[in-house]
Amino acid sequence: MSKSLKLRTASFLYNLGWKAAIPFLKKNERLREGFDRRTLKHSLPPQSDVWIQAASAGESKIVTRIMDTISLDMPTKFLLTTNTSQGLSELERTAYRLSPNTRNVSAAATYFPFDSPDLALKALNAVKPRLVVLIETEIWPGFLSACKDLGIKVIIINARMTTKSLAGYMAVPSFFKSIAPEEILAISDDDATRFKTLFEIDKISTMPNVKFDGTGTAAAVPYTANPLSSIFRPKTPFIILGSIRKEEESQVLKLAAGLKKERPKTVIGLFPRHMHRIEAWKKMLDDAGLPWVLRSEIKTNAPFGYVILWDVFGEMLSAFSLARAAFIGGSLAPVGGQNFLEPLSYGITPVIGPYWSNFTWVGKEIFEKKLARQEKDWKSVLKALLDVSKRAFKPEKVKKDFEKYLENMRGGTEAACDAIKRNL
Repeated sequence: MSKSLKLRTASFLYNLGWKAAIPFLKKNERLREGFDRRTLKHSLPPQSDVWIQAASAGESKIVTRIMDTISLDMPTKFLLTTNTSQGLSELERTAYRLSPNTRNVSAAATYFPFDSPDLALKALNAVKPRLVVLIETEIWPGFLSACKDLGIKVIIINARMTTKSLAGYMAVPSFFKSIAPEEILAISDDDATRFKTLFEIDKISTMPNVKFDGTGTAAAVPYTANPLSSIFRPKTPFIILGSIRKEEESQVLKLAAGLKKERPKTVIGLFPRHMHRIEAWKKMLDDAGLPWVLRSEIKTNAPFGYVILWDVFGEMLSAFSLARAAFIGGSLAPVGGQNFLEPLSYGITPVIGPYWSNFTWVGKEIFEKKLARQEKDWKSVLKALLDVSKRAFKPEKVKKDFEKYLENMRGGTEAACDAIKRNL
């Protein structure tokens, strides 16, 4: 069997698999939203010059930075797509905010179609892009294959790939070599090497991570101007357990109990990553004998020695300004970690557990410079939180050190915009 016939057979089977799977995907709660747009059932995405695909909210913020910066000589239409509702909300706000502007840029946003080769061809024939831009790790076989069939140029920017992902892709190396993009800008030498191993193309270089351009220190806010000053007395001993994931709850419960034992008067702000876990946390705290109160029920002063179970959206950043220490979750279980740069922006030294694969782009240097602390388990996290809260640096010093760390990390947005203009 010839190589080309093998690839055609693989594409046929892949397409057949999608046709069988799509009816079942409609039952998925996350994919049900926007299902008609994901399947191109009632409408097609608009014709555009550039199609940018971002997986979810984090990647969509990268797109926002690019769209807010890029300037072109001729009027250029962008199609911005994503796979999640949170990502779409970000992209829709970005597209709306662009009009009008003097940079010759306009945009529309919608869901990315399912990766059936038939759907990809249908969408690409409607959009007719001159360039497709994929953000980070968006390697969709059906879509890339359709781009190759139609002669559409593809680039990947802010590209990253784990060793585990590479191993999976290398199960069919000839296929991925056949659908290789024209250019890749990776965020590290290691990532560039992995992409070169997979696609075997020469046009691979490195660039600063765009995410660093969106990171910085927050302006100092006087205590009286903080929205939470109405419930926190000045100098309240306050420690945050933030963005807690379900998979690590049992360990975080021990962490809260340890803080209560060592510092009986400390107020613990517990922020679940997902609000639907509030009821489960009520039971866990009751079973552990830890006093708690819902954030929504506090009308005057936060009671000393209590866990505040945060059931109100959008207040964690304000809380950082009042805290002495913060643990950032998703890091005591292998779920990739959560954003531990946010506390630094507010002058707090963050503590995390051993797992942070989603944020390795930050670099180990941040721990070597003691801007953040990574610990091996919940007991070590407890010890670190007690240490940080007792010997906390002044917020302005933490911010100054963080800004110095970021100095040489920025410039990714400019590099991404240059790559788009160069390939157009």
